[in-house]
Amino acid sequence: MAETIISNALVSHLVALPARQTWIEYDDAADVLYISFRKPQQANDSIMEDEDHIYHYADRELVGVTVLHASKKVP
Repeated sequence: MAETIISNALVSHLVALPARQTWIEYDDAADVLYISFRKPQQANDSIMEDEDHIYHYADRELVGVTVLHASKKVP
């Protein structure tokens, strides 16, 4: 079994997320990480930022993030 280490920095970022429940899915074939703060998201707007991050909004509320090329973001 591979050893997995969760850093304190990761924990602090997770605690700071805008929702108490978070759903995370990773598609290894597409190398895309999906993070949802609401199920279903019901987003009505999406904004692509630098570094291949797509932020999904329901009106002004952030309801999800899509990270493209996710495995390349890991050191």
